[in-house]
Amino acid sequence: MAWFIGGIVALIVGYFTYGRFIERLLRPDDRPTPCYAQADGVDYVPLPMWKNMLIQLLNIAGVGPVIGVIIGIKFGWECFWIIPVGCVFGGAVHDCVSGFMSVRTRGANLPVLTEGALGKWYTQAYTVFLMALLLLVVAVFINVPANLAAGLAAPAAPGVPWFWVFVALIFLYYVVATLFPVDKIIGAIYPFFGAVLLVGSLAMLGALVWRGLSEPWLLTETEAFKAGMFHDQPIIPCLFVTIACGILSGFHATQSPIVARTMKSERQARATYYGMMIAEGVIAMVWAGAGMAIYNLSPELMAQPATQALMESTRRFLGSWMGTVTVLSVIVLAITSGDTALRSLRLTLAELTHVPQRRFAARLGLCLPLIAAVGALLWWSNLSAESFEWLWKYFAWGNQTLAASTLMVCTVWLMRRGVAPWYTLIPGLFMTFVVTSFILWSDPSHAGCPYGLDLPIRTAYAIAGVFTFFAAVAVIRLGTAKTALAD
Repeated sequence: MAWFIGGIVALIVGYFTYGRFIERLLRPDDRPTPCYAQADGVDYVPLPMWKNMLIQLLNIAGVGPVIGVIIGIKFGWECFWIIPVGCVFGGAVHDCVSGFMSVRTRGANLPVLTEGALGKWYTQAYTVFLMALLLLVVAVFINVPANLAAGLAAPAAPGVPWFWVFVALIFLYYVVATLFPVDKIIGAIYPFFGAVLLVGSLAMLGALVWRGLSEPWLLTETEAFKAGMFHDQPIIPCLFVTIACGILSGFHATQSPIVARTMKSERQARATYYGMMIAEGVIAMVWAGAGMAIYNLSPELMAQPATQALMESTRRFLGSWMGTVTVLSVIVLAITSGDTALRSLRLTLAELTHVPQRRFAARLGLCLPLIAAVGALLWWSNLSAESFEWLWKYFAWGNQTLAASTLMVCTVWLMRRGVAPWYTLIPGLFMTFVVTSFILWSDPSHAGCPYGLDLPIRTAYAIAGVFTFFAAVAVIRLGTAKTALAD
């Protein structure tokens, strides 16, 4: 219980201390932001600060801080300190600096920012990787909420193919939210989604504290819990791939430009970017606690899919009515990341093709191939449970690969402005080591990891260490180059 509460307190303290320090490094001022300088009534629209904060939180907080941490807690109680440390010094810094970069660069998406820092050739490969990852995000964040919603609806009408009903409804909403101006759909409906998320998260936090005070063993490693833990997966790198959004997530940097185009002042960046990542860290802590508690009560769930533990924890700790609300809050997390992932794909394509987005027909033209690609992924991923598992596994690794790359872009950007690079370089090098060693070591024989090179872990560490060293040298050389960047 002490580590659980302490981790949440550390996240809050981190926002008011390290978050303010990072803000001072960025030096926000009163220059016109993109929503005024590039106003178009579609994507560049001024929105209130509270609404931007809510949009950012719901954009970045997908199923990672719930499903990911329910899986990740099987690495042990260390998650209760790794989540806050990683979030304060890694994830929130990643989100704040990359988001601020976009605000300073006309609301640009990652490919534009990357080309300015790492060059054209790297950016071309990076862009293909980024768009493939976003397509995976959209497919995953249709599949997961549809499955959860079907589980809620099935008892009322068992014969209805609820999964495909919800797939169709969610996909339709994604397309509408992508095509319409940001203030008409996303800006209008997110306050309701945010209320559901807040109620569900606070309900689970309150239930865990209440039960934990009388039964502190629920938030400890009991013998039954230890028996079901991951014993053949090293914490480094596996934990940092399993728990993405609760610690550090590259996907977040794809979402930040959406809010960069609606932010009224640069001085709102710390609360909107750094603060909302801290809020996601709190959500991750809540579900890490819920995962440990339900695994202690029902150890057999450790061998089941994480969604089973999610459903059982809400039923056991909150009852049927509030448990349903809490599951709805998880569905909201997935849906509000999937819709903006599709929107981010449209914005990225628009930048690459230089197609203005004022006209509805232009937006629709860019969306049609994206709709076809996502539809194909959904069809393939639902051919079998194994297909979806592969989709999820490569998404998790690809997401953290994106985070490592984005932190390197942030490092070059900071260095070219005379700022010490360590605040983004160190977490960037750590994640470079993580994703490199993971793919070198990974193999399906390691508790269902994706295909990699299946090297011994020490060999993977050694090669990853050498690769990370040369990556550091390359990034520092780029950062000290005389290339001028728009400020």
